[in-house]
Amino acid sequence: MAQTKPSKNTIKFRCFWKTTTIYEVLKGRQWVETESELDWDFFWSDVGWMYEFFDHIHLADHQRFNHFRNYYELTRKDFLIKNLKRMKKTLEKEDKLEEAVNYNFVPQTYALPAEYGLFVEKFKKTPGVWIMKPVGKARGRGIFLFTRLNQISEWKKDHRWRSENPQVENYIVQKYIESPYLIGGKKFDLRIYVLVLSYAPLKAYLYRSGFARFTNAPFSMKKEDIANKLVHLTNFSIQKHAPTYNSKTGTKWPLHNLKMYMITKHGEAQVNELFHDIRSLILRSLLSVQNIIIQDKHCFELYGYDILVDKNLKPWLLEVNASPSLAADTTQDRDLKYGMLDDVLTLVDMERRLPTQTSLQVGGFDLLVDQGTAEGNLKTVPSPFTYLGCYNDREKQLKQMVKAQTASA
Repeated sequence: MAQTKPSKNTIKFRCFWKTTTIYEVLKGRQWVETESELDWDFFWSDVGWMYEFFDHIHLADHQRFNHFRNYYELTRKDFLIKNLKRMKKTLEKEDKLEEAVNYNFVPQTYALPAEYGLFVEKFKKTPGVWIMKPVGKARGRGIFLFTRLNQISEWKKDHRWRSENPQVENYIVQKYIESPYLIGGKKFDLRIYVLVLSYAPLKAYLYRSGFARFTNAPFSMKKEDIANKLVHLTNFSIQKHAPTYNSKTGTKWPLHNLKMYMITKHGEAQVNELFHDIRSLILRSLLSVQNIIIQDKHCFELYGYDILVDKNLKPWLLEVNASPSLAADTTQDRDLKYGMLDDVLTLVDMERRLPTQTSLQVGGFDLLVDQGTAEGNLKTVPSPFTYLGCYNDREKQLKQMVKAQTASA
């Protein structure tokens, strides 16, 4: 069906997730909902639709979709590790050794079954606690910790797992970070939101607000606690089943609150360095897949980065989510996600309201990189400062942006 460019008041949208915050945001912008398979201007979908239809249809210039075709190069755990390793090797071959060292932000990792032999050799040299993760699952499903190789043998038998079996489920195995940063004796990781509007040239924004996800149980590396997911995994889908879970307060702490807490403990300079390292980590991960992701002007992607901080204030990339949860378990969670998603739609700019030049800030999003501009055409992070975790003045910024547009009209 031929598509015509919509007016500002007739944007037609489809939304696969109708019980989450994104549906509220789309309705709140007074766009018009449609159930049509192809006659839409904007589609927030799961990846299943893309697999079935994307390569077999022609989209009009203005239509936008929330996934890149091979998004999994960044978000599938084994592919992420593969691309980061490849980027590091490329830099080393180009004699850019100083930059190559900066790609040490993932734990020692092996892909199974392909690298099982290499893993066994490494395990014998570096015993301790390791963690197994299925590459294609989320919400903590299928993850377990182990300390002995015979535990892997038992797992292989239970899963009918053989390296020569093409139907075997792929896993990664990683050296477990045994000394995470603790608050109140509990482990946490960070959920940070990144919006990529283009890979060629690379253009991405980093959202100021995020949250720390805590465990309900105190952290422990005791032998009897290694198998306890309530101690080691921060996923809400796991922690909500803890006997001490409080549905009113949840398990999350705003990123700004966390940053302020850490500043009181370690000082502003050290915490700013940590958050700059997180920003650098995110940018380098995007650079590692920039030449692999299939660029398409119809596509954008909102990623959910999961990052762990250890006791030495070093950030570690755990995984990148292509479909970060948009459900809200508390009022605070809902407010954060609603504002963030509303700013995503502003940046995607279906209404054509943004200025033609790149904006350094749009709502709560700050520019991470824009290789389409001279100052943004960099392979490393240019500034030691980041707004990540700072106060989110999104409403004030949006009002100022509207005021400036009205004055220039």
